[in-house]
Amino acid sequence: MTAAAKSDPDALPLTDKQLQSMQPARSRGRPVGSTKVATSVRYDIDVVAAFKATGEGWQTRMNHALREYAINHKMLR
Repeated sequence: MTAAAKSDPDALPLTDKQLQSMQPARSRGRPVGSTKVATSVRYDIDVVAAFKATGEGWQTRMNHALREYAINHKMLR
């Protein structure tokens, strides 16, 4: 198997220089100490589509809209 891998020009081993320059992959998820909580909810299809249509960051904008509603209705300070 090693011989086959070495003979494949698309799967050449990394050089020492390449290995030394490698950085650890960034971890995914929320940073430690985040104030966010994971939840599962159901929204109307058209509401989610409208927020998604605004592009990347739509979930943050949806959170802001919910926060604004909660503040305006004296649910939050």
